[in-house]
Amino acid sequence: MTALLVLGSTSRYRGELLRRLGLEFETQAPGTEETPIAGETPPVRAMRLAIAKAADAGKGYPDAVVIGSDQVAELDGVLLEKPGTVERAHAQLCACSGRTVQFHTAVCVLDTRNGQRHTHLDLTQVHFRALHAQEIERYIEREQPLDCAGSFKCEGLGISLFERIENSDPSALVGLPLIALARLLRDAGLRIP
Repeated sequence: MTALLVLGSTSRYRGELLRRLGLEFETQAPGTEETPIAGETPPVRAMRLAIAKAADAGKGYPDAVVIGSDQVAELDGVLLEKPGTVERAHAQLCACSGRTVQFHTAVCVLDTRNGQRHTHLDLTQVHFRALHAQEIERYIEREQPLDCAGSFKCEGLGISLFERIENSDPSALVGLPLIALARLLRDAGLRIP
C-alpha cells in the first residue's frame, strides 16, 4: 500500500518546490512551537524544528510519509527572523550589506507507519554585495520580503543583492533542499522520478 505524502507546512514556497518533484501531496499546518532554546545553535534549532514539524503534522496520519522542514538564518551567530515590518527588513539588509549570511535548512521525512525518520541539514552561504540605502528601500518596496528570513527572496529580485551563493542544492535557500529530499523520500520507499 502506498503511503499518503504530507507536507508539514503551509509555506507557499515549500509547496511550490515540492510540486517540482511531480508528487501528489497534502499540506498540513504543523502548529509547532518555534520559541528558541537558550544556547541552541542555529543548525541544531533548524533540525529540532524540522523533526518537530514532521511529528506534529503527522498526528492523525497513521499511513503517511510526512515532510517537516525549517530554515534558520544567522549573521555572525545572531538569528535573522522573518522581519514582519519594513523597518526590520531595512535594518536586516543594512546589517547584511557586504557580509555573509548562513542559512541552515533542515528537512525530516517521517514514515508514520513505522516511525522511521530520515533527516538532512543543508548549509547555504549568501555573500551580500555592499548595498546602498536607496537600493535597500527600492528592493523592499518592490518585493515586500517581510515573510522571509533575511529579508529577501532569492527566487526573485533578491538575487540582485548578492555577490555569490555557495551551496550544494540551490533549492535549499528557498526553504526545501530538493536534492536531499528526493533521496530521503526514496529511502522512505517513494519512487522518484
